[in-house]
Amino acid sequence: MPTSIITTDDLREFKMELLDDIKNLLAKQSKGRLKKYLKSSEVMDLLQVSPGTLQNLRINGTLPYTKVGGIIYYDAEEIQKVMDANRVHHGLNP
Repeated sequence: MPTSIITTDDLREFKMELLDDIKNLLAKQSKGRLKKYLKSSEVMDLLQVSPGTLQNLRINGTLPYTKVGGIIYYDAEEIQKVMDANRVHHGLNP
């Protein structure tokens, strides 16, 4: 199996693409085309995380959730707040 090297620039680019995708989805929500509450599988797709990572985000209190009848729901607005609160700004100082 060939080895790939991932650089910090690759990770930064991935992060920016992910943030753009999330912004687009949340913009659709504000237009009423996206659900207010998302199930775990939808959040995993949205954030591109594994079930274990999503569970860790719940356990450590990063991502608020509601459990109804054994199904876990996430408020799309809360996901956006978490993304905004954890945004990292990298810029060059002139």
